[in-house]
Amino acid sequence: MNARPAEKIATAAIVGHFINGRDVADSARTQPITNPATGEITRQVALASRATVEDAIAAAADAFPSWRNTPPAKRAKILFRFKALLEENADEIVATLTNEHGKVLDDAMGELQRGIEVVDYACGIAELLKGEHTKNVGPDIDSWSEFQPLGVVAGITPFNFPAMVPMWMFPMAIACGNTFVLKPSEKDPSAPMLIAHLFKEAGLPDGVYNVVNGDKEAVDTLLEDKRVQAISFVGSTPIAEYIYTTGTRNGKRVQALGGAKNHAIVMPDADIDNTVSALMGAAYGSCGERCMAISVAVCVGDETADTIVAKLSNELQKLKVGNGTDSCNNMGPLITKAHHDKVRSYVDLGIEEGAELVVDGRPLKVAGYEAGFFLGGCLFDKVTPDMRIYREEIFGPVLCVVRADSQEHAMQLINDHEYGNGTCIFTRDGEAARYFADNIAVGMVGINVPLPVPVAMHSFGGWKRSLFGDLFAYGPDSIRFYTRRKTITQRWPKGGVRDKAQFSFPSNQ
Repeated sequence: MNARPAEKIATAAIVGHFINGRDVADSARTQPITNPATGEITRQVALASRATVEDAIAAAADAFPSWRNTPPAKRAKILFRFKALLEENADEIVATLTNEHGKVLDDAMGELQRGIEVVDYACGIAELLKGEHTKNVGPDIDSWSEFQPLGVVAGITPFNFPAMVPMWMFPMAIACGNTFVLKPSEKDPSAPMLIAHLFKEAGLPDGVYNVVNGDKEAVDTLLEDKRVQAISFVGSTPIAEYIYTTGTRNGKRVQALGGAKNHAIVMPDADIDNTVSALMGAAYGSCGERCMAISVAVCVGDETADTIVAKLSNELQKLKVGNGTDSCNNMGPLITKAHHDKVRSYVDLGIEEGAELVVDGRPLKVAGYEAGFFLGGCLFDKVTPDMRIYREEIFGPVLCVVRADSQEHAMQLINDHEYGNGTCIFTRDGEAARYFADNIAVGMVGINVPLPVPVAMHSFGGWKRSLFGDLFAYGPDSIRFYTRRKTITQRWPKGGVRDKAQFSFPSNQ
């Protein structure tokens, strides 16, 4: 009996590429894939050459004419089958996510489900692509608009959500009639490869969806190739800015979602126990490797801060850290040793800068997994805006507590920060919450909701240096991003009647 695609990918010595409906090797250059819980190298990932990426673009370009003319309802049927296959194979996908990223199984399942929600939204593409029509805009003249696909589009995605973030992009792009080339993170490439095989199994024509694993060479090829019409990106701000400037310079439409430093304001009237529970999940879930993680708690008043810090310290003693495959654990390892060392260095830096390290996760050792990339939850108090641990994105299990003397002071800190991705406020006061939502300079806002990640029928994106480009990811903005509006105006002359030439600009007068 032939092995299922998931089994082939999970046991392959080298993870290659998926181009024109088949696996492609191109393994002249490789990079190790590591299980972050054990520190062991489990396999290698092939790093695509420029020629291989160009092959993927060519496959997408060849598939585009037929796919763009495929009726949206037929595209939706394939997406419905794809959604069913994702659900049927959820356990395999989730296990792959945990083994390569390190996140706990429940978190991995939540990631997959949020990705499936976007596929579900894309299944309504026949309705979403409807244009507008006006009869008799002028004498016997009708006008309408329609949304036409761009052509070959590409996505470049990060390591922290190897299943969900690609699904923010390719289901909507493909539903709109485009063909797609994905360059996922080379740190955890197996889940995107498995998902590509499932899409083919759902009946997607060859060449419509392609996956190339690689590094900067692959990225630059996508940015420079004239056949690629648009680029979607999620990652750090420096790379997002590079993607945006390079892509737009090469004539591409670009949406590049960058970094974050998400603040939560805790008002004195907040439900403190529920706030602490929310902060624990938002700061330490997925080991803090989320662009929407809460990394700063701004407590209004010293009494509020003292209470929050004391209760967080107590909860951190109960935090269960270990292999993500153990359902008893709350938090797994960081993805690589290099990232572990970087996050740990920020903890060292915070101490040097004068912040008070209330809970130190550095000494943590997980029995049986001593070589894993584990770091316990860290909590800093009395952090100030001049400190690098406040200004920079740490992307790990480190929460900074900043003290403010008023809601206005707390909001000014947030509005002054270079990032504007997500934020939230904990309060029982409706007036305070409304004022916060109206006046905070951040793209995604929560009221007693710590991770205000929009659901699939809304769009995801930040402000300031958290987003380069004009349109957010998925939701209604994705239709605008992955299509061009075309407006057609037509008139059929009446038989036997000759119109006089009109030399003035046409109008309805």
